Amino acid sequence: MNNPILEMNHITKEFPGVRALDDVCFTVQEKEIHCLVGENGAGKSTLMKILSGVYPHGDYSGEIIFDGEQQIYANIRDSKNAGIAIIYQELALVPELTVYENIFLGHEIKNGFVIDWNETIQRATEMLKKVKLDVNPTVKVKDLGLGKQQLIEIAKALSMDVKLLILDEPTSALNESDSENLLILLRDLKKHGVTSVLISHKLKEVISIADRVTVLRDGHTICTLDAHQGEVLENVLIKHMVGREINNIYPDRAPRQIGETIFEVKDWTVYDSSIGRTILQDINFNVREGEIVSLAGLMGSGRTELALSLFGNPKNYILHGDMFLDDKKIGFKHPEQAIKAGLAYVTEDRKGNGLILIQDVKQNITLANLRAIADGGVVNSNEEVMVANEYRDSLGIKTPSIEQRVLNLSGGNQQKVSVAKWLFVNPRILILDEPTRGIDVGAKYEIYTIMNRLVEQGMSIIMISSELPEILGMSDRIYIVSSGKIAGEMTTSEASQEKIMQLATNY
Repeated sequence: MNNPILEMNHITKEFPGVRALDDVCFTVQEKEIHCLVGENGAGKSTLMKILSGVYPHGDYSGEIIFDGEQQIYANIRDSKNAGIAIIYQELALVPELTVYENIFLGHEIKNGFVIDWNETIQRATEMLKKVKLDVNPTVKVKDLGLGKQQLIEIAKALSMDVKLLILDEPTSALNESDSENLLILLRDLKKHGVTSVLISHKLKEVISIADRVTVLRDGHTICTLDAHQGEVLENVLIKHMVGREINNIYPDRAPRQIGETIFEVKDWTVYDSSIGRTILQDINFNVREGEIVSLAGLMGSGRTELALSLFGNPKNYILHGDMFLDDKKIGFKHPEQAIKAGLAYVTEDRKGNGLILIQDVKQNITLANLRAIADGGVVNSNEEVMVANEYRDSLGIKTPSIEQRVLNLSGGNQQKVSVAKWLFVNPRILILDEPTRGIDVGAKYEIYTIMNRLVEQGMSIIMISSELPEILGMSDRIYIVSSGKIAGEMTTSEASQEKIMQLATNY
């Protein structure tokens, strides 16, 4: 066994009204890939923020021993100087800057008081080779895909002589190919002496890469499992994470009668003038009452663009084709018109586009339908409280109060608030774009249960998902989108991951 590079002993951290971490102990060995798992709200991110200096010494109790010495971090810079780098789910790159500028941002290479740009470009090229990324260091980050941006973040960390690399949900927004490339890189970095801590909700990913796994639940350390001893198994991880066994992550659905077609799109073509090309062509699909229809496909295939074009076209695409609701031709010039017609759209980016994080739970829930609780243009605060409490109870939103700011909720509970916001407009058709991205297995089960309840009540759901097991586990019918076209349609009983991927990649 290697020597510990990190020991976090008896860490306790409190926020107003809640103890986020309670006597947590966490040990990482040198040159290992150590995964940290747990439900949203278990305390994973809080623990890593303590380690990285976001929460300074004195803001918590307990001790940190790193590289054999006790650490007292006053800020993030202290932890970076010690050799710790953390890469968050939301990348911290500056889109308008070049690759080399981003890699050395904050620790520029200087000749006297002047930045040595030639040396910077040369060193950046060396860092890109280390992460096996073949891009021109002079291109702007905004012109690169998410997978490449993630590797640039790692190159930035390596440029600071990192000893411990922490990655918080690094593959949550990546496709399968980019995710696998990232895991291969972590294994390669391990061979070169870099220790990694990986936070992930993707248990198959954890099982494939971890040397050891620590499970947190409700702010407590539950256990540490050794993969080399055969202890890291999916059912074992789930049981420790949620405190109970979940034999089937996709809840059983009560028998129900799917109704007639209520929504249909014919010959739908979408032109994006900002990039000067057609992004969707001749799309035809339909949705029946009480049905979950999924749009499967690779990232960039056009699924989100399709959803946005239907939901009032907020991106101002040039549209051709027809859309029907109850056999009546419809068209929307603004999302407000789509909402009035009975459509709702839960975005894939809940933090950026779905919620106002600095506002509280009740304000976010009622945001899309304020007219329903307004008298003479003034919001009735008593009515707002009643509505928010109703959705908190019905969706199981875990929050100390509806006055709690949404930014303080876990990812799973933020997602429930986002769903509640759109259920309050009383839609007939609910579009869910990546409904379980970045949330844990327990919260996923709760979201799936909500979806089943909604379709049992007669609502129709269009689900966009990059997780094929989710597509197969929750859909009634599946449309596969590939390169802006519908590559195929199949029922869940006909579908398999292999069939879906074949259509998604070969159309």
